[in-house]
Amino acid sequence: MKILIVRFSSIGDIVLTTPLLRAIKVQRADLELHYLTKKSYASLLAENPHIDRLHAFDKDIREVIPQLKAERYDLIIDLHKNFRTLRLKFALKRPSSSFSKLNVKKWWLVNFKKNTLPNVHVVNRYYAAISPLNVVPDHLPGEVFISEKDQIDTKAEYGMEPKSFITVAIGAQFSTKRMPEKLIAVIIDQLKLPVLLVGGPEDRDRAEKICELSAHSSVKNTCGTLNIMQSASVVSQSATLLTGDTGMMHIAACFNVPIVSVWGNTVPALGMYPYYPKHNEKYSIHQVEGLPCRPCSKIGFQACPKKHFNCMHLQNADAIAEDLIVRSEQAH
Repeated sequence: MKILIVRFSSIGDIVLTTPLLRAIKVQRADLELHYLTKKSYASLLAENPHIDRLHAFDKDIREVIPQLKAERYDLIIDLHKNFRTLRLKFALKRPSSSFSKLNVKKWWLVNFKKNTLPNVHVVNRYYAAISPLNVVPDHLPGEVFISEKDQIDTKAEYGMEPKSFITVAIGAQFSTKRMPEKLIAVIIDQLKLPVLLVGGPEDRDRAEKICELSAHSSVKNTCGTLNIMQSASVVSQSATLLTGDTGMMHIAACFNVPIVSVWGNTVPALGMYPYYPKHNEKYSIHQVEGLPCRPCSKIGFQACPKKHFNCMHLQNADAIAEDLIVRSEQAH
């Protein structure tokens, strides 16, 4: 039996499909497992031993439809579920299965602040899509496999032994998920351990500003110098990760790294909090309670719709710093 898993983006969403890949291959060793994603995220899956064949496209799914048609899949597992995957399934004309994205309930929460969503992590909702395979949850965390060439020697590169530093993930696809530079600077100024800032090339200027605002004696900016998997390597060696609601948060959970998460316009009730099936004490969530405008979106905006950005500006920097200190001391 040959199946195709479909998830195009983004970092966190793809990482959260990895528990299913392991469960499928362990419980159904007879299956041939293929995965379709965007080229920009393919590195997250390139070393995954549970995937028999990885397919990737650049801009349009039409780039890969001929090769996918030739595979004659027995089942397509649609974990993205949008108009593009509908086009894909129509083109391939093979049996398919998906899951409920609960968009009506999410819309109700975002627009009327009434939470009718089930208290179920998105990973467990993904499992509904593979129910035709008779695969059940194994209650183990996600997995990220880093190639040897992407492993970062933090001692050689930054003078920091593993578990002796705190990593701060400063990037996010949407601005309303990003911690403001001043908030990050105030937090890290209270820390004793060295700090590494991680992010993409688009985050480099923000990281430089954080370094300028901070009086911390050991803050290093890696933004734009590391690819996704190299940043994941750094995160995996951290004593603790400080992050917004981002992909690096989900990568840290795969490596059992303690997480201090700071939430802006999104809320954990949407089901995308860190996936620690057996160790929820490994992460903490900091959010401004009681804001009538929150959540303002299920994903995010490039600017606060209300102009004030109170979901981040009113965060308790001292409480976040104390949380980081305690968790880092436990891991160090």
